[in-house]
Amino acid sequence: MAINDIHTPVLLERCIELLAPALEAPGAVLVDATLGMAGHAEAFLQRFPELVLVGLDRDLEALAIAEERLKPFHGRVQLVHTVYDGIDRAVADLGINEVQGVLFDLGVSSLQLDRVERGFSYSKDAPLDMRMDHTSAETAEHILATYSEHDLRRIFQDYGEEKLASRYARAIVAAREHTPFVRSAQLVEVITAATPVAIQRTGHPAKRVFQALRIEVNQELAVLERAVPAALDVIAVGGRIVSMAYQSLEDRIVKRALASVSSSSAPAGLPVELPEHKPLFKLLIRGAELASDEEKARNPRATPVRLRAAERLRRPGKPTSDNPRRAA
Repeated sequence: MAINDIHTPVLLERCIELLAPALEAPGAVLVDATLGMAGHAEAFLQRFPELVLVGLDRDLEALAIAEERLKPFHGRVQLVHTVYDGIDRAVADLGINEVQGVLFDLGVSSLQLDRVERGFSYSKDAPLDMRMDHTSAETAEHILATYSEHDLRRIFQDYGEEKLASRYARAIVAAREHTPFVRSAQLVEVITAATPVAIQRTGHPAKRVFQALRIEVNQELAVLERAVPAALDVIAVGGRIVSMAYQSLEDRIVKRALASVSSSSAPAGLPVELPEHKPLFKLLIRGAELASDEEKARNPRATPVRLRAAERLRRPGKPTSDNPRRAA
């Protein structure tokens, strides 16, 4: 099956529209911090013939697919195996001081969801892996085998926002005394058995537990807390960032980071806002933008998306009249 048939980029045209003003200059650099199967990256390279793309991904399989897909753009593409909180180091190692655009398409990728053997889906039996990067050591199987009831409850509550976290943690600890968890179907069976029938009717009982385990395995929220400020730091004046989040925990992190840099730092009660207190960025969207009904019908994975975007106005200590430029 062709990549285009299994991977439909979310909100592609809207991402292009938001980033376009920053990418039209010759030699502009876009960092796709969550490259995946390069659907967004390919479209940007086609739309902007002089664009340079830096693609980051922790998943070696995704990087291999992206490399093949982006061969027609040889000379304009740099791919880097890294988690996206390494964005500043990645661009510095390439000799780039600042970039004109950054794109985050957060969460689990189409590739990871569709590869049953990766263990991300609660609907298909597979090894309890859930690693986005197979070179890392931690797996969901190891977490289920070694975490205390307290720690399991904590991650289910914090990362899954699961109301039955205590019940599920207790059931898992009891079950593993007899049989180790090695397959996703085992975990689903235990969770389902521990879930009241009335709650089972409201949705799959394992959904939030699998989300929490995936986040813990890949340290997604901790990485994102570091990644957004690092990305903002490398954006040139006039450059833009676009982020798409698919669950509230990720969206909250992005929202806070953008709110911080788009607010005045002037002390309360100061009669005049001095230039050094003016916001570093401006928000391009009020709140979070959702997918249209048409987009959701065409691409169901866009249903939960929350899109946010901002543009750099100035560098700290510099006036807002700076001209956008690429320094390499």
